[in-house]
Amino acid sequence: MNLNKLTTLLFVSLLFGTTAIAQERSTAQKDTTDSIDKVILDRITVVGAPAWISNIPGSASYVSPEQLQRQSYTDINRILRTVSGVNIQEEEGFGLRPNIGLRGAGVERSSKINLMEDGVLAAPAPYAAPAAYYFPNMGRISSVEVRKGSSQIKYGPNTTGGAINVISTPIPTERSGRAEVSIGERYSNKLYANYGNRTERFGYMIEAMQIGDNGFKNLDNGDDTGFLVRDFVGKFMVRSAPEASTFQRLELKLGYNDQVSDETYLGLTREDFAVSPFRRYAGSQTDQMNTEHKSIMARHFVMFNSNIDVTTTLYHNDFARGWYKLGSVNGTGISSVLNDPASYANELDILRGQNSADDALNVRSNNREYFSQGVESILALNFSDGSISNEIELGVRLHRDEEDRFQYEDLYRMENGAMILTSAGAPGTQANRVGSATALSIYLKDDIVMDRWTFTPGVRLENIWFSNKNYGTNDPDRTGSSLSENEYTVTELIPGAGVTFKASDQITLIAGIHKGFSPPSPGSSPETESESSVNYELGFRLADDLIRTEIIGFYSDYSNLLGSDLEAGGGGGTSAQFNAGSVEVVGLEVSAETDFAEMFGTTSLSIPFNINYTYTKAEFRTSFDSSFGPWGTVQEGDQLPFIPEHQLNMALSLNWDRVQFNINNVFSPKMRTVAGQGDIEDQNSTDSYFITDVNATYNVMNNIDLFVNARNLLNETYIVSDRPAGVRPGLPRTFMGGFRVNL
Repeated sequence: MNLNKLTTLLFVSLLFGTTAIAQERSTAQKDTTDSIDKVILDRITVVGAPAWISNIPGSASYVSPEQLQRQSYTDINRILRTVSGVNIQEEEGFGLRPNIGLRGAGVERSSKINLMEDGVLAAPAPYAAPAAYYFPNMGRISSVEVRKGSSQIKYGPNTTGGAINVISTPIPTERSGRAEVSIGERYSNKLYANYGNRTERFGYMIEAMQIGDNGFKNLDNGDDTGFLVRDFVGKFMVRSAPEASTFQRLELKLGYNDQVSDETYLGLTREDFAVSPFRRYAGSQTDQMNTEHKSIMARHFVMFNSNIDVTTTLYHNDFARGWYKLGSVNGTGISSVLNDPASYANELDILRGQNSADDALNVRSNNREYFSQGVESILALNFSDGSISNEIELGVRLHRDEEDRFQYEDLYRMENGAMILTSAGAPGTQANRVGSATALSIYLKDDIVMDRWTFTPGVRLENIWFSNKNYGTNDPDRTGSSLSENEYTVTELIPGAGVTFKASDQITLIAGIHKGFSPPSPGSSPETESESSVNYELGFRLADDLIRTEIIGFYSDYSNLLGSDLEAGGGGGTSAQFNAGSVEVVGLEVSAETDFAEMFGTTSLSIPFNINYTYTKAEFRTSFDSSFGPWGTVQEGDQLPFIPEHQLNMALSLNWDRVQFNINNVFSPKMRTVAGQGDIEDQNSTDSYFITDVNATYNVMNNIDLFVNARNLLNETYIVSDRPAGVRPGLPRTFMGGFRVNL
């Protein structure tokens, strides 16, 4: 029986089985925001709502819809700057393909975090190929949640750093809609609209969005360097009548996304950056990424009574990407050319547009297709015995995903600054392989409340069957004449436990310990082990009428860290993983928020302020040689690259009458881009920077707002990365303005 039939059978069985049980129940349930809607949120989200954070035995952050709307961000990097414990390596300035890590767990293509949308794994193939070349369009996202520490043991497969869950626009509680239009420099634009309604039994919401920009980099031949993204979502819901003895709700969500972006892996030498930081060499003129993403999700929720509920989710995602981009010149990889321009002066001249011989420039068509699908069911039981109450969750997920690489390479010559095709490649002659994974995941956790204490023990089981089929570059028809197969199984039991103590009505103490785990992907060598660590945290939360703060220290002790051979990280692009031995990460997360107006008893205006700070120190505890560029020859005590020691973000808003003004400041010191210790060398580092974003909004009438945004107001020019090939800049000053209509 294939997985499609199996997941359908499981879902139908659960749906009709729970309905039959429901007929035997007599406890009346009502669908109210205060009861059932919150229960549903608790099952599918990683935080739920800000008011619940104080009960979570671990670090948790929630970026609300109001916070997202203040700055109208569509870049996930800028949004996550407001969350402590997050490590970010920017790439193209727009956040199209982010590199995000949590608590020093590595940032390469966000492959070490659990990325979810509405509680469903969102990476194209989260087990077989976790590098997230797709990321949900943040312009249509309602809120963002981040969970770290022992309390996120229910989310997998990666349990070291944490989980990021983005919440899409919900079905409204009444007939309503919103439209937004904005335009700005470089023909940047955002067009957005949604409309929906909910009645006693039914609900729906439809949504459409387009964002684009001609690009801030200047290609030598004058072509655009921007992007265009389109996004469409539809949601439909049916639920029980309020007088039903057992409440049920079924929701269907459909999504479509496509993207065209003129992006490249080719950066600049540091000398050229100093002269013209936004230049793009002629050798990248054919580079372009095309993607298409389709998704479908069905979620059924049944509450038998106030003590028992079941949530079942079916999901299927298809993602296709074709990134046509320069890989080498005269047989030398572009990363090597940019890392050592003196030794490859001729190759660098060709990249800059100098005439070359035929076949000098190798452009690879990185065509890959992905799918991920599965079914997950969560049973929740609530019961109490005198002074002790329990909330038990048992979750089971059957998941399958796949990455299919079918690539080729074209060869060009450079002639008067223009690339001329000289040899066309045939599909399947560069990479021709399929990696897949089937995973059975089970978790069990219990929130045990005794007076002021809350204990949350939990355990997760990951049983993963990996397969890698390499058909070889001489068998594009996949007859199997040169087939090389590799199959293996990874089974891991992942325990964790957290505890909170309500020291007072305002202060909550937090402690936790859990096992960290990440599986090796298909294509890795047989000696590659799973990533394994033990992770500790200790801290407290303070929440009163004036201030809310969270301070948590964390320590991660890796017995084995996994490195990934990703081209985006400066590697060869095989996606194979390799052992990197023992690593220690120690850090501190501080976040606080208040409203200055409340401190002075003012009710005519509000002045919300929030600040977060992160300290992270990540060091190798073993010495080894690596062919992975950012690591190289590692000595014990070397610090991991792209993990800044200090990060600081501050945001201040002013809301008065019809006017709202917001300012957000980010400080990041230079980061080392190659493993090392001692002072950071300029040739192996990013720049330190201080970035200011502002937004001003004026409410013209009850339902119409005018606004203007400025990104990087002070027009700071800075290096955000020197990988995968050469240095690249952050987004320069950008103004946008527009209007918003609420229907």
